[in-house]
Parts: sequence; structure tokens; C-alpha cells
Amino acid sequence: MAIIAGIDLGTTFSALAVLNDIGKPEIIPNADGDRLTPSAIFFDEENSELVRIGVEAVNSRYLNVERSVRWIKRHIGDPKFSIDIDGKQWNAVDLSALILKKLKQECSDDNDQIAGAVISVPAHFDEIRRKATMDAGRLAGLNVIAIVNEPVAAALYYATTREVNGKVMVYDLGGGTFDVTIMDVNGSDMDILCSQGDHALGGIDFDKKVLEIMQQRYRDQYNDELICTDEDRAKYEDEAEDIKKTLSRRDVAKKMLYSKSGNMRIEVTREMFEQAISSLIDRSEILIEVALEEAKLKPQDIDNVLLVGGSSRIPLVQKRLTKKFGFPPETGVNLDECVALGAAVHAGLTLLRDNPEIVPAGISGGLKDINLKDVCNHSYGTICAPIDKKTGRRIVQNRIILQKNTPLPCEQSQRFYTMAEGQTELELTITQGEDAQPEFVNKIATHKFELPPDRPAGCPIQVTYSYDVNQRMHCKFHDIQSGNVLEVDFCLDNNGKLNESNSCNKIEQVELVKVE
Repeated sequence: MAIIAGIDLGTTFSALAVLNDIGKPEIIPNADGDRLTPSAIFFDEENSELVRIGVEAVNSRYLNVERSVRWIKRHIGDPKFSIDIDGKQWNAVDLSALILKKLKQECSDDNDQIAGAVISVPAHFDEIRRKATMDAGRLAGLNVIAIVNEPVAAALYYATTREVNGKVMVYDLGGGTFDVTIMDVNGSDMDILCSQGDHALGGIDFDKKVLEIMQQRYRDQYNDELICTDEDRAKYEDEAEDIKKTLSRRDVAKKMLYSKSGNMRIEVTREMFEQAISSLIDRSEILIEVALEEAKLKPQDIDNVLLVGGSSRIPLVQKRLTKKFGFPPETGVNLDECVALGAAVHAGLTLLRDNPEIVPAGISGGLKDINLKDVCNHSYGTICAPIDKKTGRRIVQNRIILQKNTPLPCEQSQRFYTMAEGQTELELTITQGEDAQPEFVNKIATHKFELPPDRPAGCPIQVTYSYDVNQRMHCKFHDIQSGNVLEVDFCLDNNGKLNESNSCNKIEQVELVKVE
């Protein structure tokens, strides 16, 4: 039977789920029997063609940090990030592909059985990061049929396993990223209203606060530094994570600290921890307020708050949410697994819509009543220079073409005009952001558009942006008079775009590596 898979490619942990014979998602354990695989990579010292993924990679960091990689998700889509291992360059897409290859390898003895996979991404990811995630799946040999926003995947799983209705807020605090999504849920019908997020807010930031406490306590005792080497840092980063997890269950966590000036025993209380992370929780609450404002709602309008991500187990998170909304958040599912499980459901829905003949009848029957309506998570526009009616001068501005929170699929067009007589080229900039001022939006792509010579100013250019239900964006620039068309999709190479030749080379590099 064809395998339909959903993957949570997480900052700290990753997981893969598949749909069973009746369309219910199930986590596939890895070779060690664990349901979650640490998103950690270690390049073997003796065998350059062997890469270790998971718990063994985490432990190997203590031996050789330079051959270790963790938290790679925070770098995906960054063209400046790469590491050199044995003379080979690995960027964030390549490294993510190794993690995905490990998950794929342990999903089935016959890797070709995976008919389609959906990979989850934070809701706030821009187009470059989304495309980079899909490229990582393709490099790993997966047929990536779509990507899904993590809060949406989690809500899919919640809604298919328990009674969830009304205005629902998904609070997704994972290992490295934070998302808040508001949706309207009526049984198996889900309409996404809006999302907000922060790509630099998650569990590893809370770990850093604990590490700062440990370091300061050691300085106070010995007037010296606790961490002297990269290997020390790797060790105590993991100790900090363990303290954080302990403080979600108990009021006090105890540890021994070992360094060159001496050893000491420390106690970190939950009160100390909550004081240290208070400013981080404040950041999440600001984003909640922004999302509520976008949805034109107040806290009392929210009927359910669904928790997602391991870091949402922190008692202060639940305490703050209870105070804000007047009721405790839902914690009825596994917070670490629900994204992968929901991504598998999304994969089944995608294949039912796009390629129903390959979906077994049992799976089709299990999914037939689910209806999901997602939205565009950012505004997209272009830079233009219209004439100001008051001054008669041209002003440079960002003109939004696709509005944030537009239901998917969507397509919008606007008409612009050439500025100068004899103009033979346009610089086309695709932007992401809500502001009219170009300096306050992200410029995610720039392209040259050749025009015919010897034409007057004011020739029309039709600009069309579309966004499909699989979270793929497409841009089309049409010179009306000549019929010339420039079509743009998003790819990555060393400058932020992945061309075909580079893609083939990278596929071979990933294929040649053995992952364990």
C-alpha cells in the first residue's frame, strides 16, 4: 500500500507520521524505538561518508563540536550559512535533507513506497524558507506534495480526535520557533483567520536563560568561567535543557557543575526560571494581541486555546494563558507529536484533492468529511513609483498585491506602467510585508524584465500574484503591448536560489552519504 506521510521537521526534534488503513495518523518510531528523533547531525570522524542523526549525534557533540550540527531550522533559507566538513560545503537545506533522509529511511524498508509527503513549517515562514524546506525534502528523495503551517497541522489533529468548536487559538511554542494562529472551527470544517510568529523564540531561548543562571552562579562562587571550551558549552546546553524540563514538573532542579576552578552543586527554582524567561513570554503575548487585532477579536471571543510544542508545557505559559483568556488551555494530545500527525492528515487531504486514484478506499473514507480553508500568511507586493497627486512628483512605495489573510487559493492582479520613453528594462522586486514604505518590508526576490525598444512612457505591465492551497506562490509579469511574460517561482542557490545544476549536484551529495 502507498504510504502517505506527514513530517514535523523541528528545530530540536523531528517526527514522521503515516496514515493507517482507515485514515488515522500514527507516529513511526525510529530505529531506537523512539517516537521523536533529535534534529542533530554528527559527521563521523573515521568514515567521511557516514552521518549520524539523532541521540547519538547529540551525545557526540561532547567529543567534537566542529563536526556537529544542531538547531539547523533557524538557518534554513539563509544563503550565508554553510559549514565545511572534509572539504564539502553543507548549507541548511542540505543538512535538513540529511535529517529527512533518516526519517524516510526508517519509515519503510522500501523508500519508494512513500507516495506523498507533507512537511510542516512555522506559519510565519517567508517564501524563501518555505521553498527551502520543500527543496530539503526533494534532496532527501521525498515526493513533497505540499507544506503545511504547523499550527494548522496541529489543529487538524486536535479537531479529528476531540470536540473542538468556535473561535480557536493555537499557541505553538516549539524548540526554536513560536506561532499563534486563530481559526474558526465547526466540527471538521476549519477556516484559518490569521497567524503571527517569531522565528527566534522557542525552547532553546529558554535554555539559554537557564545557562546564564548556571554561569552566573559559578562566577559568584569561584570568580571564574564555567564554560572554557566548545565541548563544555555543548554539555551545559544540554544540562540547561534538562533543568528546564525538570522545572515543568517540579519546583526545584539540582545539578553539579564541574570546571577548572572547582565543582559546585546548584539549585535552580521554578521562580528563578520564570523570572528569567518572563520577557520571552511577554514577546509571545504581544504576538497574541497582534493576532487578535487582525482577527478583530478580543480575548473573551476565544472559545478554545490549543497548546502545541514541547515548550508550551512550561507552567508559566499555561498560567499566563489562563489569566488572559479566563480558562485553561487544552492539553489533551501529545504536544510533541500533534504537528506530524496533523501533517499526515493534510497529506491525505492533498492527495484526495490532487490525485485521488492513488488513495486507498479506507483512507479516503476516513478523511472525506474534513474541510480545511487556509489563508495567505503574509502580504506580497512590488516596488513602484507612482506620481503623488499633491506634489506631482514620483514617490517610491511598496504596493501590496496579495493581502495577508486572503483565503487560499487566491490570485490578484494590478496594472502598472513604464516610467520613461524608450525604457527597455524593468527591475521587478517581490516584497513581503504590510508597510507602504519599501524600507520596512522584506525584498524576497528581484528580477530583470526585458522590454522592446522605442516605445513611449506609460506602457502597461500586468502583475499577477497567486498562492495555491499547497502553500506555493507564483508571480507573473505581463507586458501587455508586446506579449512578453516573465514568470517567477522561488528557488535557492548560493545567492538564495537553487538552480537545476546545483540541485543535481546536491542530490548526489546527499545520496552518497549513509545516515544512521
